[in-house]
Amino acid sequence: MTSINGTAMPAVMEMIGHRDELGVAVARQGNGATCIDCGVHVPGSYRAGSLFVEACLAGLATTAITMDRVGGMIFPFLHLTIRQPALACLGSQKAGWTIKAGSYSAMASGPARALAQKPKETYRRIGYRDTSDTGIIALEADSLPNEEVTGFVARECGIDPENLYVLVAPTRSLVGSVQISGRVVTAALHKLEDRGYDTRRISHAAGRSPIAPVKKSGIEAMGTTNDCNIYYGSVVLVTEGYDPVFETLPSRTSPDYGRPFFRVLRDAGYDFLNVDSALAFSPAEITINDRLSGEVYHFGGLNADVLLESFGVR
Repeated sequence: MTSINGTAMPAVMEMIGHRDELGVAVARQGNGATCIDCGVHVPGSYRAGSLFVEACLAGLATTAITMDRVGGMIFPFLHLTIRQPALACLGSQKAGWTIKAGSYSAMASGPARALAQKPKETYRRIGYRDTSDTGIIALEADSLPNEEVTGFVARECGIDPENLYVLVAPTRSLVGSVQISGRVVTAALHKLEDRGYDTRRISHAAGRSPIAPVKKSGIEAMGTTNDCNIYYGSVVLVTEGYDPVFETLPSRTSPDYGRPFFRVLRDAGYDFLNVDSALAFSPAEITINDRLSGEVYHFGGLNADVLLESFGVR
């Protein structure tokens, strides 16, 4: 079976090879681990964000950035097409591993999760195990990990630290904005997984979401980046058969729908886990193409007003 750490490596190598033009920094730690700073001490770039997304999706996605309108205003949008969606989204991009080592804590995504089997239930459901000697992990964090952290990750993955590649981007960075928009399809599959749907019945997926403007604080950024998917994210799934659970996927099914995510998060005590998952892990709209019947179904819709309010447009 193909190693998703192997298929993700070309995106990582492009980041390393073109670090200066991409606005990223690459450092090799004393234990041999390679850390790629995508926004902690560097500006990053839109292309770096696209490569971050492609690495998180295990090299099983193609990305593009275009310009389009939200209401009457122009913003950049991230487009992505994904093959093997269950493996790419749930087996790799899902933020399924909370890394804690010493005083450091971060949410981890990327194909190295498959080496550590974090969480095991996800890999049991999709029927996948990776045995690569190399691991690629992506951290959403405001600081770079030290050797204690990378050593811990390498041990959990069963690899040598010198074969570990760590991508780091704060939420309040340009790459952070791009990579969260790049989770719009994964949000839908995560919701399907939580509701017991066999995501292996999804053969192809595509998504589009605006890229949030960079904010000064992490809490503000968490709000605007998630609102891109919640209020203006579009997903298309090609499935084998129809299931009524598809009707529950759009964010408007949540009682919290209609308010910027920052306000919802504030009311939840700034604890993401206390936010209604029907809102937090949902695209604005979804189109289902049942390839067995040839039927097409559409649920949800876009909401420019709430998104522009979230962006703080004056």
